[in-house]
Amino acid sequence: MSRIGKLPVDIPANTNVNLVNNFLEVKGPKGELKRQLHPKVKVEYKDNQILVTRDNDSKEVRGLHGLTRALINNMVEGVNNGFTKKLEIVGVGYKAEAKGKNLLLTIGYSHQIVLALPDSITVTTPTPTEIEISGIDKEMVGKIAAKIRGFRKPEPYKGKGIKYAGEYIRRKAGKTAGK
Repeated sequence: MSRIGKLPVDIPANTNVNLVNNFLEVKGPKGELKRQLHPKVKVEYKDNQILVTRDNDSKEVRGLHGLTRALINNMVEGVNNGFTKKLEIVGVGYKAEAKGKNLLLTIGYSHQIVLALPDSITVTTPTPTEIEISGIDKEMVGKIAAKIRGFRKPEPYKGKGIKYAGEYIRRKAGKTAGK
């Protein structure tokens, strides 16, 4: 049995859950999320808890068991608390600026990169070298953070680029001078 999958998902008092034919809607104080769940996994809602069970022990269904429970837990946590990812920009002249629903990145290219953001995501730049991405959908927050990091990944010699807050960059030694 999956260690993650067998745990129940507790539903807080201020959260509404609607489950019909493996289509889950979760409404909370921060917003609403909807997801179609896989038909090979059974989901039950009773006593302010969601239980995820499976019929058989095939490899595919075992993998879906824990995944489904984690997705449901992320939906419940997202509509109540939300998720945040922080990015740091390292490099001379590198900076970011949030303008409305766009993010302007100046990261060493001959042009600025303008990233249009979805409505469910909020981006703030407390300083020109920090980016905070927040929203209720954990998958979307992570996807946007990875997309921003992908524009200029940190390089191992000087460490310049965009990295997650707290990420450790393995450094390499440069060329040695002469013999």
